[in-house]
Amino acid sequence: MTAPVDPRLTALRTLLDGRWADVRAEVREQMGRFRPVEPGLSTEDYRARVLELMHELAATKRPHAGFAPEYGGEGDIGGTVVSFQALGYGDLSLLVKAGVQWGLFGGAVQVLGTSRHHDEYLRRIMDGELLGCFAMTETGHGSDVQHLRTTATYDPDTHEFVIDTPEPGARKDYIGNAARDGRMAVVFAQLVTAGETHGVHAFLMPIRDDAGTSMPGVTISDCGEKAGLNGVDNGRLVFDHVRVPREALLNRFADVAEDGTYSSSIENENRRFFTMLGTLVRGRISVAGGAGSAAQKALALAIRYGAQRRQFSDPTTGEEVALLDYRAHQRKLLPALSTTYALHFAQEDLVAEMHRIQAPGAVVTDEKAQRDLEYRAAGLKAVATWHATATIQACREACGGAGYLAENLLPQLKADSDVFTTFEGDNTVLLQLLAKGLLSDYGHRVGSLGPVGTARFAAGVAAEAVAEKTGLNKLPHRLTKIDPRDAATQRALLHDRAEHLLASLARRLRPALRPGNDQFGIFNDAQDHLLHASRAHVEATVYDAIATAVEQVSDAPARDLLAQVRDLHALSVIEADRAWFLEHGRLTVAESRAVTAGVNDLCASLRPHARLLVDAFAIPENWLDCPLLHVS
Repeated sequence: MTAPVDPRLTALRTLLDGRWADVRAEVREQMGRFRPVEPGLSTEDYRARVLELMHELAATKRPHAGFAPEYGGEGDIGGTVVSFQALGYGDLSLLVKAGVQWGLFGGAVQVLGTSRHHDEYLRRIMDGELLGCFAMTETGHGSDVQHLRTTATYDPDTHEFVIDTPEPGARKDYIGNAARDGRMAVVFAQLVTAGETHGVHAFLMPIRDDAGTSMPGVTISDCGEKAGLNGVDNGRLVFDHVRVPREALLNRFADVAEDGTYSSSIENENRRFFTMLGTLVRGRISVAGGAGSAAQKALALAIRYGAQRRQFSDPTTGEEVALLDYRAHQRKLLPALSTTYALHFAQEDLVAEMHRIQAPGAVVTDEKAQRDLEYRAAGLKAVATWHATATIQACREACGGAGYLAENLLPQLKADSDVFTTFEGDNTVLLQLLAKGLLSDYGHRVGSLGPVGTARFAAGVAAEAVAEKTGLNKLPHRLTKIDPRDAATQRALLHDRAEHLLASLARRLRPALRPGNDQFGIFNDAQDHLLHASRAHVEATVYDAIATAVEQVSDAPARDLLAQVRDLHALSVIEADRAWFLEHGRLTVAESRAVTAGVNDLCASLRPHARLLVDAFAIPENWLDCPLLHVS
């Protein structure tokens, strides 16, 4: 007889699956049929196997969903990102290769191109018949995309662009799909016409013929074996005055006439550049989601192992103790589990906002909404991928020697996910991008207060600064009563920290606005403060996401359980930055100790439910099955 399903499990799984539950169910069913990649394959065999899996994925038509209906898609951008991140439960090389093909390459053609590109290429890209790559990063320029060195110079006599790599640092590097399988590439280059440079634009150009031979003037080399993701054929591209037709320019935002006249619907070069890159924001959102899935998988393995693996005896009973019953072990895994839950809900909110803005037929034309989406995506991608890296490492350690064996999946998961902190934007650079947006919004908010409001605001800031410097615990915003287990208190502490860090950062950077001052030096000196402010903002947003999710659970026992997860997440974040809360008078020493005690208490109370909480992720069993879970 089959045991009845715990109603809490059903309620949590329904909440986690959210708006795109049908998509998740479909992808899980499909993944259940995919045969996992065998360990120990050579790099060439691994690449071949991942390509097979990608074609199997294309045959399901699931990657088609994000493309426009007129080309056989569904226009479901949110669903496509959700299905992509679910691939993180399986082989991460497949996730990345699929992301390059349909997210980056196909996505660039769709959002930067026009009908002349869509009509000719989109269906073949969607079906996996035309494999391509996204050639942005250069050896000498990674995050600084605006100053890439590859050039695309227009020749009006032949109506062609000449794509060239003028120096070694302009070589396109780390390009997925380039070393082995790609036939075309979206190449980002500085557009030059009539002797004038118009900034970075994207060009669609062939790099191999149908037989797989490099096109004339295109030199392709293999990046070779990497620390992970060796099922992805990363390569390097060098162009020696390669000619492509004028129509190769992806011309949604800018075009060049036959006579070389440049035109754009966006006059300002900086604004045009950021608009072009902003349309590709789903790449960052997808990476954050994939990192979340990898963290969930690692936690499912480590918590299931810790619940059954026993070590040392209880002197009272004489029985061996399960690893997960030890407080130190709980602290390794359960706070990470709570934050993984919180990040999942924040990711869901971000995907929904992206879908609202970017789905075909969306009526959102607000440029600020698009820019805010970019900032949110930058911050969440940074925090989510750093969290995944730390969590997978903790899970590996929590499984001891067994966690170091390739057959138990964690070493490969660790190696494959590590680069997530780097691609689709280096995390440190992304947090700086977020800070730029936060400072801009802060300036608008303060500026809109009017003379009286601004004076009052300045007086409050001054009073708080004096209180902090003198050590007097009479801060204007300090809570009169601290209850670490109270949701309102948690929210107040996290949001107050974010607001304070931003306000003090703005004051610290204000001298950079004065003519003659060393702008770089002032900014550089405050960089640690800037990163702290950005991270605090993301953590406040993530907290709001899980707090809202708690209120959405109708099943009372499941809601109570998720509330404990919320509390553990909040207290873990506060505990990690206790120095700030103490230094700035937000917590007393006794209250700080209460936070730590609260983390310990919550670890103990959640321990009996840890297996249920990871089972709620509904990871396909065939992608978890390994000797680690069969320990007796």
